[in-house]
Amino acid sequence: MKLIELQIINKEYKLGQTQVYALKDVSLSFDKGEFTAVWGPSGSGKTTLLNMIGTIDEPSSGTILINGKDVSKMSDNQKSDYRNNQIGFIFQNFNLIPVLSAVENVMLPLQIRNVKTTIAKEKSMERLKQVGLEHLANNRPDKMSGGQRQRVAIARALVTDPEVVIADEPTANLDLATSINIIEIMQELNKKDQATFLFSTHDQRLLDRMNRLVKLEDGHVV
Repeated sequence: MKLIELQIINKEYKLGQTQVYALKDVSLSFDKGEFTAVWGPSGSGKTTLLNMIGTIDEPSSGTILINGKDVSKMSDNQKSDYRNNQIGFIFQNFNLIPVLSAVENVMLPLQIRNVKTTIAKEKSMERLKQVGLEHLANNRPDKMSGGQRQRVAIARALVTDPEVVIADEPTANLDLATSINIIEIMQELNKKDQATFLFSTHDQRLLDRMNRLVKLEDGHVV
């Protein structure tokens, strides 16, 4: 059984009297442990596709199966539980909470799950150590570089041991050396934890390191 299956997915929006298609008849599947990029020009549908896999968005038509379960039949609470327990999100702009320290930001997904504070902190420190940031655990985001903030975001995405990590343009705001470092960290965690990594990117530095590439143009898989 495939981990994720998308069957004839369409996504359309209305802009005035015009129908705009973000995705057109997209059928794809992903296995556990993949390290895959969805790539293409801006507006090709990359982020829309990953948002549907993360149940942030819904298709206009078609079926999405996750571990064989039809996402459209999940309640809002079930989707929320799925996102919190099985998905780790890494956002282009990091989405860290400014008033919280690095370790407090990483702890958040565990606290949402009512994990005891001592356990949540211990596990969060382990993840920060994995990305080489345990020495900055008490620093707030404004005291860290872009690459350091991105590593905090990676630690937060992985702290719940998710099945799938969804990363939207994770290297877009980073310099070359930091980008390579971030990519190597994610490759190592992919091999060690067997987490499935799905990227939205047009960064050639990232594309060169993928095990699989899926190209989108105008909402179509090409």
